[in-house]
Amino acid sequence: MDQRVSEHAEVLVDWSARVEAGDDVVVRVDEGAHDLAVAVAEKLGERGANYLATYVSDEVESAFVRSHDGDFDDDPEFEVAMLENADVVLSLRAKRNTAAKGAVPGEKRAAYKKSRTEIKAQMMDTDWVSTMHPTRAHAQNAGMDYREYEDFVYDAVLRDWESLADEMARMKELLDEGSEVRLVKEDTDLTMSIEDRTAVNSAASVAYDSHNLPSGEVFTAPEDPEGEVYFDVPMTHDGTRIRDVHLTFDDGEVVDWSAETGQQALDDIFATDAGAKRLGELGIGMNRGIDRFTDSILFDEKMGDTVHLAVGRAYSSCLPEGEEGNQSAVHVDMITDVSEDSRMEIDGEAVQRNGRFRWEDGFEE
Repeated sequence: MDQRVSEHAEVLVDWSARVEAGDDVVVRVDEGAHDLAVAVAEKLGERGANYLATYVSDEVESAFVRSHDGDFDDDPEFEVAMLENADVVLSLRAKRNTAAKGAVPGEKRAAYKKSRTEIKAQMMDTDWVSTMHPTRAHAQNAGMDYREYEDFVYDAVLRDWESLADEMARMKELLDEGSEVRLVKEDTDLTMSIEDRTAVNSAASVAYDSHNLPSGEVFTAPEDPEGEVYFDVPMTHDGTRIRDVHLTFDDGEVVDWSAETGQQALDDIFATDAGAKRLGELGIGMNRGIDRFTDSILFDEKMGDTVHLAVGRAYSSCLPEGEEGNQSAVHVDMITDVSEDSRMEIDGEAVQRNGRFRWEDGFEE
């Protein structure tokens, strides 16, 4: 086994999830994640944790949803009970077919997601972390040789996370102290309020209220967006390719949308529920160990020189105590490249221009 698989497992268990002796840990093992699951199980055993593995497969889930009549039971009690009793949930993502959900009708996908709202809430009450093990399917999606893709994944995962956390703290401070963000580039001029929000320094550890490995972004929960935004980074959502998305916001809500590719999938997202037409997240990518787009949101949204917005559910960690924030059965990230002819302002002051932050060499006032 590649030694980096063991190192990945160690970072996941120790830095990211902070697993301790006696913790009850659910490990969600995707189809292609066997090697990583073995390494994670070994680390959990060494630390004296309790362990339960579940099998995850887009192909299996799609077969169930496609064949169902669409009247799904809300939040099956047995799964809710499992998560209620879990301290940690580790999701080891590793798909064999990234398009496995593509044949499921959009209305059934939406109904299934809505039926699992409490399940998602219960998982998010744990110290959950999602990560990715390299597979040939993901390498193919990224347009890379498998060995090259392995190097790419481990360059993103095996970072000096403490140093990156210190750098990202600068952006968190700017967002925490700010009231309004404006993003400007070609076909984009969008303002949004961040008043009284708390940004998350997403340094790949639950200690930072961060739940992805790799990570490397700072995000918050904006509200009242006004204007238009263009997302030029392609993505795959539920097995469907979506690219060149334009959104127009008025009075805080998406009022017009289009996609050069994947229009029906985009329509299905906004048809999910009322919250799907409102913003749940503004994220700023800061992981320069991720140096190319790979059609994986786990990596792409963390890449330096990018900004992403998510329609749908807002994360409670960004909200004032007692405020519920935007609610939705979906949380769909869309990414825009800000490496050229762009700027991001906080309260009228440029904090990022052409991908460079104001504390970096090459930033232009």
